[in-house]
Amino acid sequence: MVATRFHRVVIFLLFAITVVNYIDRAAISYAIPAIEQQLGLSKAAAGTILGAFGLGYAVTTLIGGFAVDRYGARIVLSIAAVLWSLSIGLTGLASGFLTLYLARTLLGMAEGPNFSAVTGAVERWLPPARQASALSYALVAVPVALACGGPIVTQLLAALGWRGTFAVLFALSLVWVPLWYVLFRDDPAQSRHVNAQELAFIREGQKAEAAPVRRWPRMSEVRVLLTNRTLLVNYWAFFVFGYFLFFFMAWLPSYLQQSYGLNLAAVGAFTVLPWLCAAVALWALGRWSDHLLKTTGRLRVSRSYLIAGTQLVAALAVVPVAFSASLPVAIACISLAVAASMGANAAYFAVNVDIVPEKAATALGIMDFCFALAGFVAPVITGFVLSLRGSFADGFGLMAVLALSSVVLVLAFHRPDEDRAIP
Repeated sequence: MVATRFHRVVIFLLFAITVVNYIDRAAISYAIPAIEQQLGLSKAAAGTILGAFGLGYAVTTLIGGFAVDRYGARIVLSIAAVLWSLSIGLTGLASGFLTLYLARTLLGMAEGPNFSAVTGAVERWLPPARQASALSYALVAVPVALACGGPIVTQLLAALGWRGTFAVLFALSLVWVPLWYVLFRDDPAQSRHVNAQELAFIREGQKAEAAPVRRWPRMSEVRVLLTNRTLLVNYWAFFVFGYFLFFFMAWLPSYLQQSYGLNLAAVGAFTVLPWLCAAVALWALGRWSDHLLKTTGRLRVSRSYLIAGTQLVAALAVVPVAFSASLPVAIACISLAVAASMGANAAYFAVNVDIVPEKAATALGIMDFCFALAGFVAPVITGFVLSLRGSFADGFGLMAVLALSSVVLVLAFHRPDEDRAIP
């Protein structure tokens, strides 16, 4: 009998919800100039609102990892998607700074468990040798969403205004929930869409006892996650990646408008290239990571060097943007920086599975907490700098320094082959 391939449906569902997730969280970056004008907000206030997402995200991303390990990705992600849909609807109803800030905080809180659930689902539905590739397919949704989201959101803004745009996004976000709840099961053995041959493929290389153990992590397990040197460096590198992502996601439209005088439609068009480049890089490097693991058998080569190399390229790429007045140069360098910083995304996620497979979602929750802090810090610092100097140059310089620090730490301490620790 030929094996079913329902794991591909699972990956597609994870891809789809991540697209929705990122269109929802990035839409405000295109709407913020109109919101600033209508609600009378300063640049510093706008930066604080953009950073509110990261604050809410930090609250639940760590708890979300624990919850996925305890209750499973099916129920956790279903509840999260309903809540973030409601937060998007509330964003469209905001009447001032406080209501908008609270709506963005709720969005961050609701989206916090998303990537812990993605990691937990992939760990259950793919064999170890295919997990980085599977994660790259799911995670490529991030740049795809940001690439297509720009033109879509700018057209909606032009036609419906910012309140109408968020009303449409609210309705679209709810569509995914029933599909996920009906089709997905935390244990593939419980899915009526999976036959014995596909289950054997999924179990290949996994421990003999693959049924999920649903409980909160023990303190001894959490201690391992907070002291393992490779995981600690992975958390920092992911923070740096998050800083890059949230900087460009929150401020790229405003940067293009302010620095080059582009109108809203042109901004939407010019933001497509960086995110498309990132989509290609993430997909290709995710597959390459698994290829390197298969051919070398070394996680240091397939994960660590990939992370260090991409962050080095990102650091070098943002430097010319701070000093160039040329739009083509800026777009080319930003595209390279975004693609490089995002290219190793699947490797960051895979390291958690490599080192602590039974608590991968919890480890991802800690890593994503660091990412959430970046989501708070990057927009707020940039908004503060803009209110003082009116220039993005300092922001690009800080990103270069952060990325270089990550390169040094990864090369010195990121050693997943030696640091596997299954509590």
